[in-house]
This record gives sequence, structure tokens and C-alpha cells, in this order.
Amino acid sequence: MSGDPGDGQGGDRRPVGLLVRLAYATIDDFRLRFAPNLSRGGVFVQTRAPKPVGTAVAFELRLSTGEKVIRGEGLVRWVEAEDPGATPPRLPGMGIQFTKLDAASRLLVEAIATGREAREAGGAATPPARGMTTHPPGQRPPVATPEPSLAPADLAPPTLTRPGATPVPATAGTTPTQAELDRPHRVEQLLAGVAPVPIPLPAVPEPITRPSRAVIGIDLGTTNSCAAVVRDGRPYVIPSREGHRTIPSIVALTSRQTLVVGHLAHAQLLTNPAGTIHGAKRLLGRPFDSAVVEELRGRYAYQVVADAEGMATVKLGPLTLTVEQVAALILREVKEVAQNHLGEEVNRAVITVPAYYNERQRQAVRHAAGLAGLQVERILNEPTAAALAYAYGRHLKQRVLVFDLGGGTFDASVLELQDTIYQVVSTGGDNFLGGVDFDARITDLLLRHYEKQVGTGFTGDRVALSRLADAAERAKCALSERTVFPLQLPFLALHEGKPVSLEVTVTREELERLVGPLVDRSIDVCRDVLLARGLAVADIDEVILVGGQSRMPLVHRKVAAFFGKAPSRAVHPDEAVALGAALLAHSLESAEGVVLIDVLSTSIGIALPGGQVKTILHHNTELPVRKQYGLSTTRDGQTEFELVVLQGESELAAGCEYLGTVALTGLPPGPRGMVKIVVAFEMGAECLLTVSAREMHTQRQVSVRMSTRPGPGGAQRQVARGTRSGAPAIHGGLHATVTPPAPRTPPPARGHRG
Repeated sequence: MSGDPGDGQGGDRRPVGLLVRLAYATIDDFRLRFAPNLSRGGVFVQTRAPKPVGTAVAFELRLSTGEKVIRGEGLVRWVEAEDPGATPPRLPGMGIQFTKLDAASRLLVEAIATGREAREAGGAATPPARGMTTHPPGQRPPVATPEPSLAPADLAPPTLTRPGATPVPATAGTTPTQAELDRPHRVEQLLAGVAPVPIPLPAVPEPITRPSRAVIGIDLGTTNSCAAVVRDGRPYVIPSREGHRTIPSIVALTSRQTLVVGHLAHAQLLTNPAGTIHGAKRLLGRPFDSAVVEELRGRYAYQVVADAEGMATVKLGPLTLTVEQVAALILREVKEVAQNHLGEEVNRAVITVPAYYNERQRQAVRHAAGLAGLQVERILNEPTAAALAYAYGRHLKQRVLVFDLGGGTFDASVLELQDTIYQVVSTGGDNFLGGVDFDARITDLLLRHYEKQVGTGFTGDRVALSRLADAAERAKCALSERTVFPLQLPFLALHEGKPVSLEVTVTREELERLVGPLVDRSIDVCRDVLLARGLAVADIDEVILVGGQSRMPLVHRKVAAFFGKAPSRAVHPDEAVALGAALLAHSLESAEGVVLIDVLSTSIGIALPGGQVKTILHHNTELPVRKQYGLSTTRDGQTEFELVVLQGESELAAGCEYLGTVALTGLPPGPRGMVKIVVAFEMGAECLLTVSAREMHTQRQVSVRMSTRPGPGGAQRQVARGTRSGAPAIHGGLHATVTPPAPRTPPPARGHRG
């Protein structure tokens, strides 16, 4: 590495321009090898012409390819004179303390510093930086050709370094080491290591006493989250703190034992995968011993454990967080970003979820929002939100299919649009089909290339696996724009004591062979959604693509081939869901009301002895709905019994997803079959289940409690042998659907249905 400052003397008001040319050709190489020269507080620049202490500089670090990696302003705090006789040889240069960095540079500096600290904590030595230790004593390093000075006006708006970081004063006769430019962080790190890590969330949701004027729409995604608001009749996405349109749905614990969310958390995903929670949306509301969680535990580098209720929770260093707390931290970040942008308090929101989310997962989202200080005005299905973004204000009369292929889930919903009435007629999906599954296929391909190249299985650690996963995602995104993409992963692992690098060229044709079956699965879901209502592809007027993974050219081609028409590009795939949620939030507060009529995505029933399922609420039933069933005791003196509640389309309990166990207690004792109870299952417009019961003779309400403590395995064993308290006998459908048919007249002047 070498650099040459432009003309200028210490004390000038205008910073001296400094362009640093690096020997590295890739970001990966730079991040791995440059760590000793960089801290959160500053950088060491090797040059034979260092500027005097106190000189202000405007600097830019570029790769050998010309790509910019770090750009900012700083002050020269110390100068190194060349000393070839020192051990190791001391190279000439200067230490620059950061005063300003642009957003991208700030994230990269944080990632490199966090990675170095993680390696030091684990006892791994940081590799020497290229150009810093390779020159023999007495040999001067080469100097790059001087470049034009950088104008300070070219820099991004000023962003100060971390609050509380005190500059290290230059002391005559002393020379700080290269890694100590940010000395206060070292002290804070040591102190934080022995102190408990605070979780900045309340123990239980706190009631909102003063609802805010502003109501925002939030797309809580598997990989990224997004917030939007309507101002002056126009919906728009609220930018993140760093100026991005989305916020990574990631929570991490840094080496200083502080929780970070969003882009800062994403910056350490490669270097500290065990301390970084990503993809937690797939775990939300799921029991630990479910097959779904068992599969995910093998994919994630962080620990997934069970809580006292048998639900999946995550380990983050010394912390154990519920998945609701992880979601709450993300929602709180979204809330604070919205407050900063709007300049007012925000505590109300419309939050979207996949249409195929079960009842317990929806309840978990509500609970997470409450922990984040948000009052949920409505839980909205993502395809319905996308349809709102597509049709709002356009007075359309169409039948559309929303094809929502996001980072972690896939949904397909058919909606009939009648001006301001949005009616879902059929829906389906796959909670384990999304961008991360596409990434996993490419990661497997890279592992096969590694095995072929080295002749043995992969020997890298979790950090190396994270680098492979990151490379897989980059290749996937790049191959949507080009047909060939070269990947270079230097120093990926050690084999027989020697570092092994991986260089692979991935083609679009090869990628499409890998992920073609995944796209076919999404087409199969679309076919089932149409068949459920007896529809043909010709009955669909428009196909709306939503979700980041829908950008893939293969998805476009297969959707067009199946439906016989090119899909619509009328909405932004990443922003449509948040914009639709914001439009619904706006309609709640204005006279421009819309009517939303949704359906139940998956049937709900109760388990019977022998492992059978009695369906109570059927798939695609219009919401809201309420049904009642009569039950009777099966043994003398019985005062309680339990119902295992399941969700799914299988006739067998083993093929359905376990929602919980409803315990009915306080029954009057009596002879077998004489005590009868009416149990009501009520599903609101948000697909949230309410169970109530009353004893028919006295009309007394019976206590109802739903718990997930037995877990899916325990519940399956229970229904196989009959409930402990005696299996209740269903004595007929005291059915009562209280919701009238959907209105076909113009909507009311205010609000929405449900």
C-alpha cells in the first residue's frame, strides 16, 4: 500500500487531498489483509512524504482496479519515520484520525474492526497487511504516482465517528501502534465484558396511552424490512439511517457487548456469524421440537434453544432472546428511523405478514410489535398489501394473482379488485421457499467446487462458511444482470497447513439448472391456488411480481410461460408490500376507505383420538368467521379436558402443524355424556384465532387457556392414545357463521372491513 498527498501544508483550512492506491484487487482481500492498518478511529497510511501532525486531509482508498473502498476526512495525529533496522522493520507513514466518513465507508470500517476483534478474542493472529511487512530491511517501498487532490465538497454529508470516542492526543516522543488509534474503545470493551448486556425492551408490551398522529406501514421481512408512510396523498418508503431503502432484518452482539440492528449488524455477519441473528422470521412462533425448527438449526450458525414453554429461542453470546424479542428489536429500529424522518412520535403501524403464516405466528408478530412500542392497527397479508400498492386509486376491475417470492417465504393469492373493494378469493404458499433457499443451492455448488479443487471436504470454520454464503448471494444477484460471474475467495480455509483460495466462475445457465426446481415449486403453488377456486390461467388479468427473488430472469420466464402473458412490472418488488401497508394505514385515518375481504390461508381443526383431525375452519373460508361445536364429557365426574388445535390440510394430525393445546377447566361434575360444552372458534380479519367455551346447562363460561407447552411431539403422542382427561365427544355442528356475505356496494366513507 502506498499513497501520495497532494499539495498543501499543515494548518491550511482546506484539507489536503490524499489518494491511496492499494495492492488488493478485491474487497475480500482488502478486508482480510488490511485489518492491522485500520481501527474505528483511524487509519495508517504508508507514504515517504507524510504530512505534519495536525494537517487536515481528505482521503480516498482505492483498490488496484480503481474501485473506491473508504472515503472521508481526518487529521494527521502521528508520523512514522522509516527504520529498516527495527524488528520488525518500521515503514514510513502517518496515522490519520477519522473526522468524517461516508455511510458505506463507516459500515466497512465497522466490519473490519469487528472482525479483527473477533479473531483476537479467539486467539487467531491477524495476517500481516500486504505492503506493510514484506519489504526487506533497507529496501524502501514503492511509491504510487501522485494523483489529483480530492475536493472536500466531493465527500458525503458529515458523519461524526462514534459518540463518546475521545481523540488520542499526539504526545511528543511517543508513537502509538497502528491498532490503537481508537484507544477508548479498548477500555469500553474490557468494561463491557464483565457487565450484563442490557436488552433495550420491556418485559411485557406496555399500553399506548397517547396514540400518535402518524400511522406507518411496515413490511417485516425475512432478510430486509421496510417502512412507508403517506404524505400529501403520496406513499413513499422511509430511508434508513444510512440512506438505504430497506433495513436488514438482522440483530447482532458486537465484541463490545452491545446489541446492534440493521446495517451495523449486517456488517459483522461474515466475521461473527455465531453472534449474528438473521432469518429469524422463519423461527417466529414455532415450537422448538417441530420438524421445521430442526431443519433450520442445521442451517444457522447461531444457537437455537428451547424456552420454558417449548418455543424456539436464540442464543446471542450471554443472551437468550425469544424470537419475538429479535423481531421487536428490528421493529423498534424501523420505528426510530420513522420517527427521525418524520420528526414526530410514531407508535401506530400496519404490519404485514406472509399470507401463509399460521395463527400463532401472527400472534407472535403482534406481541413483538407491542414490545417495540407499536400499537398494531392491522395485521395485513403481504399479497393483499401488494395488490393495494398496485391498484390503489386506479379504480380497477380486474382479477389479479400476486406472486410474492421474498427472502424466506412464497405466497400466491388471487384477488378480485372492484374499485375500492379488494377481495381475496384464494391463497396458498410455502413458508420454506425464498431467496435464502436459492442461496443455499449456490453455496452447495461452491462447496462441491472446493472439494473437487482440494480433494477433500470443506475444512473451514463458521466465518468461512459465512463468506461462502455471502459469495453465493452476490453471484445470484449478479447473474440476474449478466451471464457469467467470477468469484474469488482468497484464504478461505487451511488444508495441510496451507491456505486455500477458491476461484469459481458461475454461469447463469448453471445457476438456472440449480434453482429451476425451486421455481417449479412456486408454479405448483400457483396451480393449486387456481384449482382451489376452479379458475384457469385465462381467468387472471394480471400477474404481479413481488419480493426480491422475483427479479430473477428465470422466474419471469416461467411465470410468463405458465400464465401465457408477461407479468406486470407496475410495482417495485422490494417496496410494494410496505407501500400497500402505508396506504391501508392512511385509509384508516381518512375518508378514502377501502374494503379488504381476506380468506383463511390454511384449515384449522382439532385432533381426535387415533390421530385423526376434525376440520373446523376450512381453507379459503371468507373472514371474519365464527363456528361453534358441541362437545360432551366421556367419563363420570370429568371436570376438564384438553383440545389439541392443529393447522393444515392433512386428515392426520401428524401431517398438520401444531398450534397449541386448549385446556377447558371448571366443568360441573356429572355422569358421562351429560355435561355438554359449546366451543366457539372465531377467526378475525387478521387470521387471529379466539377460542371460547360455555357449559350448555348453566350457560356458564368455561375457562379457556391455550398453551404450547406439550410441544408437537407430546401432542401427537397424546392424541394417539386419547387425551389424559378423556377425549371429548363431538356431538354435532352447532355451526354459526356470523359474518354476512361480502358487500358489493361502495364502501363506507371511513375505515375498512374487519
